[in-house]
Amino acid sequence: MSKQYLTKERLESLKAELEELKNVKRNEVAQRLRAAKEYGDLSENSEYAEARDEQANVEARIFELEELMKEAVTLETGAGGDTIRVGSVVTVQKGEKTMTYTIVGSYEAKPEEGRISDESPLGKAFLGRKKGEGVKVTTPGGPVSYEILKIE
Repeated sequence: MSKQYLTKERLESLKAELEELKNVKRNEVAQRLRAAKEYGDLSENSEYAEARDEQANVEARIFELEELMKEAVTLETGAGGDTIRVGSVVTVQKGEKTMTYTIVGSYEAKPEEGRISDESPLGKAFLGRKKGEGVKVTTPGGPVSYEILKIE
């Protein structure tokens, strides 16, 4: 896994989720497993099978979050500067339309909210650029041109 850029807020929410999974959810699943075993024959015990599936999901998510934490790099959004980097808030113009994007790590990307990944074609095209530069991005619909108006 490569570096994962996260805002402080997102990192804290993921830490809280990890703690919840380790300290609460694991115990709940263990209790369900114990209770299901009391029903007898495990080969035909749907409660036991469901609890085992949930246990696998919980453990997989714990592993995923722990690996993510190892590679997490905290970023400040809107930290300014004259070059676009992960964490920059960028205002661009495409034709007559003006849009603002925040460049974030892939784990936090929400394009519908203007949070684009540094690994997306648009995010990659913006990285390292400066105010006033033109950026051409190849999309499935053809090339699209942007002008960088502001970097925060």
